[in-house]
Amino acid sequence: MMTIDQAELGKRLKQARESCGLTQDDAAREMEIGRATIAQIELGNRSVSGLELSRFSWLYARDIREFVAQNFDEAGLAEVLLRADDDAGDGVRNALRDCISLGHQLRDLETLLGISRSTASVPAYPSVSLSSKWDAIQSGTHAAQEERRRLGLGSAPVSDAPSLLEAQGIRTGLIAMPPGISGLMLTHPNVGLFVVVNRDHPVARQRFSWCHEYAHLLLDRTQTGHVSRESERADLLEVRANVFAATFLMPEDGVRQFVGALGKGSASRLHADVFDESGVVPVDTRKAGGSQDLQIYDVVRLAHYFGVSVLSALYRLLNLRIITEPQLDNMKQLDQAGMSQQLSALLGLSQQPADENLTAFHRRYLLLALEAFRREKISRRKLLEISGKLGVPAPEIEGVIDTLDLVPDEPARVLVPSI
Repeated sequence: MMTIDQAELGKRLKQARESCGLTQDDAAREMEIGRATIAQIELGNRSVSGLELSRFSWLYARDIREFVAQNFDEAGLAEVLLRADDDAGDGVRNALRDCISLGHQLRDLETLLGISRSTASVPAYPSVSLSSKWDAIQSGTHAAQEERRRLGLGSAPVSDAPSLLEAQGIRTGLIAMPPGISGLMLTHPNVGLFVVVNRDHPVARQRFSWCHEYAHLLLDRTQTGHVSRESERADLLEVRANVFAATFLMPEDGVRQFVGALGKGSASRLHADVFDESGVVPVDTRKAGGSQDLQIYDVVRLAHYFGVSVLSALYRLLNLRIITEPQLDNMKQLDQAGMSQQLSALLGLSQQPADENLTAFHRRYLLLALEAFRREKISRRKLLEISGKLGVPAPEIEGVIDTLDLVPDEPARVLVPSI
């Protein structure tokens, strides 16, 4: 970290603002200060407090250290913000800012602790030109099958998608986002490979979103960032990512094995020709009508086994030609009427608690902060700031500090430098 003067800091703040496509009025409104104050800061005529610089960093999607580094990248992650159309007031840009800020914090904590994330094992699949939805389906299916083979998953369910990503060096996070946003991925030196999903969505949907964003990371690595929106589900990249997620979570062999174990899924009428050197003996048999048809309770069990929603399971079964369109429509109506939840309770197939994913993420984040405090890499104030963001009351953290005698003898270096 180098020492820069007030004029250079003002210049960098102006470059960062302009790269995000923000006017001085925009910045003033977000910072809750006058436009003239912004102008004076950028001219180098007014100093900037550490608190203000932290706020500027969030607003411009920057790591605070960038503003005092020897070299300054004018673009940074601004292009991700520029591509976020926030005209509808859906808060996409602010959600992106929160995600980028979280990525910076996680990376900083790991760097302070000497934790190195190697992503060398994460493949970047060759770019494929998609000219139709069928191209997207084939590309997503092939990539998912290849990934399952590479990771040695066989036909088994993916029990813990975030841990699967983390094991490959991919950072994961949960952040509140607008309802129409399922998640996003970022690939940038400042945050590494980073996948975030909407913490307000149901657990089954979060699991699907982890794999959906994983697809973007594998197949759309040339993009600095990608936001997945419901409104763009017909986009070819989104179609491909959805097909990848469905195939990755519900492999064809696994689905057919599960259905077969129920004694269902085969044709009602079977024929075989038994051959020997003297001739052929035809054998025909017919199973009881409707005996092979899957019922809503079968789909509920299958959805629970693979950790997906009943609706996702239904469409996977349709695409594998295990159920028909009329069967899909009938079971969709039952699902919408609440039958799936009723059957889940009846069968004891309780869903993973809605906050379990969030708790696991918070646990990883908080333990990094506690360890950084123990090693005198961050201050008590910074630890309390992080725990506060995670919803952990200050007295609880203070109690842990006292009980484990984590109080350092010397003042700690802090993540946020004073300017």
